[in-house]
Amino acid sequence: MSEQHFDVLIIGAGVSGIGMACHLKQKCPGKSFTILERRQSLGGTWDLFRYPGIRSDSDMFTFGYNFRPWTGGKVLADGASIKSYVSETAKEHGVERHIRYGLSVQTADWSSLDKCWKLIALNEATGETETYTASFLIGCTGYYNYDQGYKPDFPGEADFKGQIVHPQHWPENLDFTGKKVVVIGSGATAITLVPGMAGKAAHVTMLQRSPTYLMPLPSMDKIALALQKALPARAAYRLTRARNISISRFLYQRSRKSPKAMRRLFLSIIKRQVDDQTDMRHFTPDYNPWDQRLCVVKDGDLFTALKAGRASIATDHIERFTETGIHLESGEHLDADIIIPATGLDIQMLGGIKPKVDGEEVILKNKVVYKSVMVEGIPNAGMIFGYTNISWTLKVDIASEYLCRLINHMDRRGMRVAVARDTGNSLGEDTVMGSLDAGYIKRAADRLPRQGTHGPWKSSQNYLEDVKTLRFEPIEDGYIEFDGKKPIARESEPRGFLRPLRSALFGA
Repeated sequence: MSEQHFDVLIIGAGVSGIGMACHLKQKCPGKSFTILERRQSLGGTWDLFRYPGIRSDSDMFTFGYNFRPWTGGKVLADGASIKSYVSETAKEHGVERHIRYGLSVQTADWSSLDKCWKLIALNEATGETETYTASFLIGCTGYYNYDQGYKPDFPGEADFKGQIVHPQHWPENLDFTGKKVVVIGSGATAITLVPGMAGKAAHVTMLQRSPTYLMPLPSMDKIALALQKALPARAAYRLTRARNISISRFLYQRSRKSPKAMRRLFLSIIKRQVDDQTDMRHFTPDYNPWDQRLCVVKDGDLFTALKAGRASIATDHIERFTETGIHLESGEHLDADIIIPATGLDIQMLGGIKPKVDGEEVILKNKVVYKSVMVEGIPNAGMIFGYTNISWTLKVDIASEYLCRLINHMDRRGMRVAVARDTGNSLGEDTVMGSLDAGYIKRAADRLPRQGTHGPWKSSQNYLEDVKTLRFEPIEDGYIEFDGKKPIARESEPRGFLRPLRSALFGA
């Protein structure tokens, strides 16, 4: 069993892990690091999912990293393009050679005596184990189980004579040409799959238990293209990001403050997209906007497929599967050759790793998260966890910057151990993802760390506020214990009122 030491260990080579590594190289150039990745390729989500039409559901000008402009006019990019972007970023910034593939981290133990983490990783190809130690550990594993998605046990499922295919395990050569397809679900995956399959399939039915708020979005941004022609690439990128961040924040905040007005707005937009024959009950959710994530419809492709008769929507409950399809509670029967349960994710923190501190397992559901970056009581560890109401990567960038600030601060002051301490008993009921009411989040309530009721323990989901907190507030703010000493709050240096706002919109 080999043993290797690094200053920083990053778990996961997806969007978050590559982003963290790039920031580390830029801001902590003297630090040794490696990325442990279970898969045989980087990209995370964008390497795993291969179903037809797979694409981003966030605009690429805010989903792209703040240090590497997303070029072109595509607002919503396909999965292969996003993976290429992440791969090219890794190469350009020299982090690709730091990735070690095919390693599944089995254990992660912090030793207060040695002041370091010890990880044991299984090489899944050889069956051998490898040992790594590090002064700092950063989890960049996302928030769901890569091995399996969520799928209910449907009554009569064994009776169905056709194929059942989960989007997370899409067969490479699945032929659905001329087949009748039923997609179960109404989230981003279903909204993407239905038009993606409608061109070849005989017919695609989206079977939903309840509707989701939808927002059509053009795939090309003409204003962004005009800015790219008129301005230097970085300036055009920052202006486009600033505009898109502002629009996203406005829609989210108005949805929380004036849900009835925003509900009318969203439904009126959909009404203009569908024909007069369409029953609006299929598009009218029973919850307020942004209680669950808004789903984007690229170029209105779902509505185009519906109007052309290549696809349809059924809003009903499943009574049972039959040999030839699905029998609904209403009495209707949906014929199917292929059934696709796009029924959600199985939430999993830290890639399923159960961290220990001095031999004692950390129960995440009993812990609160500091600034959405560190779990209280876990030394020298960070967690990159993106946004759920706007582009994930906006949070990846500023969380990575904060962890680099923390590491550099510790070096300057000769500190070796940093632990966030919740001395005010701020543990709340909401999980770290508590701003959303989606089923996959509710199912994982016993696995997710909590957010606090106040202060840096409360998750804001507010990008502008987080920029101020993570980029400009002092590292020593009275909540982090360094080298076992009582936390001390230090004043931050005076800064202009507009600097955090300018930094948020136009970059650091």
